[in-house]
Parts: sequence; structure tokens; C-alpha cells
Amino acid sequence: LGGDSVTRHQNVYFSPKSVDSWLQNAISSLTKIIQDYHVDGIDIDYDHSSASQEIFSECIGQLVRRLKKSGTISFASIAPYENDQVKSHYLALWAKYGDIIDYVNFQFYAYDKLSVSQFVDYFNEQVSNYEGGQILASFMNKGGGLGPDEGFFDACNELMKQGNLGGVFVWCADESVKNGFKYEKKSQASVGIVLIRNKF
Repeated sequence: LGGDSVTRHQNVYFSPKSVDSWLQNAISSLTKIIQDYHVDGIDIDYDHSSASQEIFSECIGQLVRRLKKSGTISFASIAPYENDQVKSHYLALWAKYGDIIDYVNFQFYAYDKLSVSQFVDYFNEQVSNYEGGQILASFMNKGGGLGPDEGFFDACNELMKQGNLGGVFVWCADESVKNGFKYEKKSQASVGIVLIRNKF
């Protein structure tokens, strides 16, 4: 739900007219999509917002709560990254509704190139930010952060030793299909939980 952009030159903004109207539309449209495609969860990935932290957290939190209560979804995840506005909005959401969010798909690939130790340090920072959450390590098939051939699995091994790794999150299936989901299979074999996001 959300994303960075509609086109290369047009960003997606979270900008509801009101909490009630946004919720009504989101619940209606998402329920139809979820039922049509037999989806079992949603991932919240707004990278830009013109709404306040309070409106963002109330809209998203109530959406997840209502979809779970109706049995429409069984899990929900959020996908923040290191940006002051993004961070403040997702931390406000977590403070009020963290108990109903199942996974934190932190976008570690949004950083510039990372070393294994930097990745582990940034990951543990998010464990602290989203206390009690199931934090997923993430990589992108095409660069950014710490790639699967650049030490990503070494970092995962270290995080597993610490007992902090909640799973792996991959961007994106469109690219992964080209190599037969090689790294997803490796992640699943070693970690267990793998979420793969696709472009639409």
C-alpha cells in the first residue's frame, strides 16, 4: 500500500481528506483486492506524506485493526527507511499500533553501500526503534545497502546469533524471477521467513 512513485517523475503522497473517508475507501478497495487475489496480508510502504504523524498513524493503525478484526488479513507489515519524515511517521504509528503490526520490513537497501558491521549496527538500531517488533533484514536485487553476494548472509548469521533476526525481506520479485529466486531460497533455508515484494 503506497510506494515511492506512480511514474519516474511523480511521487505517491499519503494525503487523506479525512481519517473517516480514507478508511472507508481503503477498507472497501483493499477488501476487494484481497478477496479477488487471495492475499493474506498487506505491507504499508508510504515514502512521502503531506499528512501529520497523528493522521498517518490513525489511518494506518485503524486500517490494520479493522482488516484483522474482520478476518480479511492475517498479518500486516510496515516498510520504513532512514528519512526524518518517514521515520517520525512510522515511529508514531508504532507507538500507538505496534501491537497489531507483525513485521517491520525496514528498507536497509535505501542506504548507500554498507559493510557487514554497518548493516548489523543499523539493524540493531531498528530493533531498538521498533521495540518488541519482528524486524526483517532486507536486500535489493540491484544494488544499495548490502547485497546478497556482498555479505548479506554473513550479517544475517550474526543477527541470528544475537537472536534479533525476524526474517528476510526482498525487493523485488520481478528481478528475482530472473535467477529462479536463488537468494530467496537461500534465505528461506537459513532464516525461515521471507517476504518478497513485487512491482505492480
